[in-house]
Amino acid sequence: MTPAQTGTGRFRRSALLGAVVATALGGGAILAACGTGGGAGGQDGAAAGPARLSVADSYIPLPPAGGMAAGYLTVRNDGGQDQLLKVSSPAAESVTMHRSSASTMEQVDSLDVPAHGALQLARGGNHLMIMGWQKAPVLGDELELDLTFAKSGTISVKVPVKELTYRPGQS
Repeated sequence: MTPAQTGTGRFRRSALLGAVVATALGGGAILAACGTGGGAGGQDGAAAGPARLSVADSYIPLPPAGGMAAGYLTVRNDGGQDQLLKVSSPAAESVTMHRSSASTMEQVDSLDVPAHGALQLARGGNHLMIMGWQKAPVLGDELELDLTFAKSGTISVKVPVKELTYRPGQS
């Protein structure tokens, strides 16, 4: 082997070794940036931020003779996942959360509020049952509901009593 060929071989090995080291270091940096813990940098990073909740389209159809009533609303979420844990009212004995299907209605302990989504409480689906009104409601009354969330704390909303046939978004 000539001295020129030996120098070229050393250069190729050095270049190859440098490329391997650079690849290993770059890969390590990428792995470190991704993280392996359960923090916000993991797979659910977008959902791990704080929830940003607002309530819209709330209403209570006028119950017959002041009895049990259903409550409907939409909880919009522009942030991370949360969960509705409890609903109460200073003007009612109890407010419970229910899930309905075509043939059943069951009380539930909580309802999920998806990240960057909405929890809809609507006719035929998830809804509230309001019982033991302190005062028989009339059209135009507003009932205060206190919505308690796992991460966001409690949000108080005034929910109007509407006619039985009311549907949000329809004239």
